[in-house]
Amino acid sequence: MKEFITVSEAKTILKSLQIKGKTGLLSLQESLGKFTASAVLAPMDVPSFDNSGMDGYAIAWDESGEGREVVEVIQAGASTDFVLEKGTAVRIFTGAPVPQGADTVIPQEYITRTENMIFFDSTEFFRGANVRKKGAQCKVGWEVVPAGTKITPGTIGLLASLGIQEVEVCIPPKVALILTGDEIIELGNPLNPGQIYNANGPTLEAYLQQLGIGDLSIFRVKDEKSEVTRVISEALIDSDFVLLTGGISVGDFDFVKGSLEQNGVDQLFYKIRQRPGKPLFAGIKGEKLVFALPGNPASVLSCFIQYVKPCLLEWMGNPEAWSPPKYLPMEKDFDKKAPLTFFLKAKVVDGKIHLLPGQESFNLLPFGVADGLVEISQDIEHVEEGSLVAFYPW
Repeated sequence: MKEFITVSEAKTILKSLQIKGKTGLLSLQESLGKFTASAVLAPMDVPSFDNSGMDGYAIAWDESGEGREVVEVIQAGASTDFVLEKGTAVRIFTGAPVPQGADTVIPQEYITRTENMIFFDSTEFFRGANVRKKGAQCKVGWEVVPAGTKITPGTIGLLASLGIQEVEVCIPPKVALILTGDEIIELGNPLNPGQIYNANGPTLEAYLQQLGIGDLSIFRVKDEKSEVTRVISEALIDSDFVLLTGGISVGDFDFVKGSLEQNGVDQLFYKIRQRPGKPLFAGIKGEKLVFALPGNPASVLSCFIQYVKPCLLEWMGNPEAWSPPKYLPMEKDFDKKAPLTFFLKAKVVDGKIHLLPGQESFNLLPFGVADGLVEISQDIEHVEEGSLVAFYPW
């Protein structure tokens, strides 16, 4: 297995896994934002009966004459076995069942009424006007929501109108986040020389929450091999994804890679020809996926967006998990010498890519205003102003 691989090779390996998450039945409200695991079929005709699309008067179209005697009033929600007789009409309201014998509804604003008689101009209408026929929206057995559909408030409204209370969805994964580094200090505590605040934890927790993943366990571990091995073992027990930050390089206190091997995690790849985030590890144990991300916050976020996020989305049934980037023109020329794929923080200004200052792996300032990442392939040294480049929006 090659130690250094390209960005394209790394993504090909992850795509080939064809990750499938767990599915389950959830109530409509619990299913919001999740993806359907299977197609939803209509259990009933909608509408389930012929009903009026207007407030007006229901008539039989084929009767002669443009006058009718009003003999009944039918409101929405009424249940009636009323049969319309010749020469008559019924006052009817939107959503009310159209009685047997009637096939057309004349809106009330086109009616002239005197006592119990109505008159209208038949040239203004046609047979069947303003009647919503049974099954006009859908019939029993029709596919109303395809598999892989993100459930929105509109989806919930549709399913509720069909009497559906639960829907089979892809359940978000359980994620364990392991933060390494003795120098990392939690927010709210004073910093001593050589210490830094924990930025990776809040960043990844926020991104996971944005993706709809709430089942998250967070571990802090000291830079001791036995402790790193123990915590990884614990995290693997009840998690679908294990994410680590830091300790994956080759320093004297980088114990993550060896600890993963000791826990039976099979390596998919290690180290990618990219900047930032070259020391990235991906592995698998059974059906559990493990990513050991670098320690620098900008590297962590770049690697998460490019590799971890699509795998999480695929687990959750999103058919666009690995969707291609957008292509937008560069605002200015750009040059690079290193034969690596660059991921650069950028902002879209007037439809063009504006690369932000502060592209170093330790620098988070551009993340505060960036719209996404630009990818410059390893074999490209110069990008001219106006050239199209791959852009991955947040």
